[in-house]
Amino acid sequence: MSRARYGDPVRIPRVPHSFSLSPKAAVALQRRLAAQVRLEPLTAPRLVLGLDCAFSGDRVLAVGVVWDVKRQRVVETRGASGLLTFPYVPGLLSFRELPVLLAVLRRVVSPVDVVLCDGQGLAHPRRFGIASHLGVITGLPSVGCAKARLTGRHDHPGVARGSSVPLLAEEQRAPRDERIGSVLRTRDGVRPVYVSPGHRADFASSEALVLAVGAGYRLPEPTRRADQLVALFKRQGHFRGGLLP
Repeated sequence: MSRARYGDPVRIPRVPHSFSLSPKAAVALQRRLAAQVRLEPLTAPRLVLGLDCAFSGDRVLAVGVVWDVKRQRVVETRGASGLLTFPYVPGLLSFRELPVLLAVLRRVVSPVDVVLCDGQGLAHPRRFGIASHLGVITGLPSVGCAKARLTGRHDHPGVARGSSVPLLAEEQRAPRDERIGSVLRTRDGVRPVYVSPGHRADFASSEALVLAVGAGYRLPEPTRRADQLVALFKRQGHFRGGLLP
């Protein structure tokens, strides 16, 4: 994916598959696309797009917040909504959320360097959580930062901010020492978060990204603010306060 200039929409390639699939077909697609995930270091990202979703009846709502790492401030917010077309199935979250998240991405005009998802990347039973799915189909570097563990086993990280331990695969067929993410303490003595590369990121740079966009809270600031705005969107039913449609 080519880097956009400011003022240009983020260029999203044509999605290479349908989202109207059976759960069985969706699982098979995840296994196929997981082979395209690339692990590589992020190179000092400046603009980070945080994404989050909420559900309201038969609709899914999404918000994107672009965060300037250097200036530690929001530079753009975008939102979108759409009809739910996929049932709730554990491990298949991306098929419910990605259509509207892509609509948000198409409205973003900042030249974002990386996308931070409220969800999993590699830390998924098929190594293809929502951050990996979004990264592979858009070509953007992506990282997942989740509040809770979906899969994996780990020790306890230290109590200080920045302490982390590897999240290791727990599936019977997986290599015993296969790493799928990190358990990262983002505030002293506060419950850790679960960080994993989505696409075009690695374990160390994914951790570094989450810490770099922290603003004294447990959750990274781009997704924390996206969560707040999508909750406001859900309550009010429309965009207000600088949240642009």
